[in-house]
Amino acid sequence: MDMHIPNTLRHVGTPVGLKQPGAEYSTHFFSDQLSAEYHPATCALWSRWTPSPRPNFNPGLLQDLDRYCQFVAASEAQFWHGGRPSPIQYTVLASGVPGVFNLGGDLGLFIQLIEREDRAALLAYGMSCVRVLYSNYRGHGLPVCTLSLVQGECLGGGFEAAMSSDVIVAERHARFGFPEIIFNLFPGMGAYSFLDRRVGRRVTEEILSSGSIYGADDMLAFGVIDHVVNTGEGEAEVAALIARQAKFRNGLSGIAAARRRVNGVSLQELVDVVELWVDAACRLSRRDLRLMQRLVARQNEVVPTELH
Repeated sequence: MDMHIPNTLRHVGTPVGLKQPGAEYSTHFFSDQLSAEYHPATCALWSRWTPSPRPNFNPGLLQDLDRYCQFVAASEAQFWHGGRPSPIQYTVLASGVPGVFNLGGDLGLFIQLIEREDRAALLAYGMSCVRVLYSNYRGHGLPVCTLSLVQGECLGGGFEAAMSSDVIVAERHARFGFPEIIFNLFPGMGAYSFLDRRVGRRVTEEILSSGSIYGADDMLAFGVIDHVVNTGEGEAEVAALIARQAKFRNGLSGIAAARRRVNGVSLQELVDVVELWVDAACRLSRRDLRLMQRLVARQNEVVPTELH
């Protein structure tokens, strides 16, 4: 299968986040929007996205993420590093955009498709989202632990992506929320499924229906995320978490697999909810679309100037 990734090493350097003396990492670039860094000290593969022109899930990034998921699934939990295969024990979702994890769906595209009444294209977009999230949710079919590191704004589909991991680590300044209710819609790419499994129906529907933006400590209190650390300490906390789990990694991997089997989310469930989301999107009024457009403008306001 063509993974669009060369087997040869494309870049070797010092990890930006961990700053370990003498440490080296390997980076494969899927595109200008997505790279995968292998950190040998922790046997962790970090996916870092830098979407443009704004940090959301545009169709190009979703294609890149699909290739990344295929690449990891076909890897047999090994990454070519330093001239030999090295184990992948952890995969980490992280952003390369300062202050933003991900702002969610491509709302500008949604407006265009709804105005054209292009239900098929909306469905295709939603399907591309849940395929990626489901691959991460099930650990790409490998005995790996999946983590999300949130270091900024984590909204809508970005929040859904974070929750598809086994463990969520957030820096204290991070903010979470689902603003879709503001324009009379709901998040349809896994939000209900992932939240319900973590915190139950009451809290799930409170978060989805409020449109509120929550701090990292709020999400920790709800039980939605797992660890909160001070700003700037996220990468170090991921490394420390991996070190703490080292002796028990096989057992913890088994617990995660059992959790997915006993209280899991199926791909069919995600697909069914995407179809409900498409139906609801196609019923939006002109007023709803104007409100959605205002949110696009707000998204532009949080984009770092270097991305414009």
